Amino acid sequence: VKARTGLSRSTIYLRIADGSFPRPVSLGPRAVGWLESEVDDWLASRVAMSRSTRMAKRVVS
Repeated sequence: VKARTGLSRSTIYLRIADGSFPRPVSLGPRAVGWLESEVDDWLASRVAMSRSTRMAKRVVS
């Protein structure tokens, strides 16, 4: 997840705590993972948000 998102471990957990990143799935007593589809959806929403912000800035300019 760190490599895929470019986020640090601490940032991932901060975003989980504030509800802006998918929650992990327990894989065992000391291991967690994420559903690939949920991480992909999160990444797609970040891209869409970035593009819509850039488009809004162009329209305003």
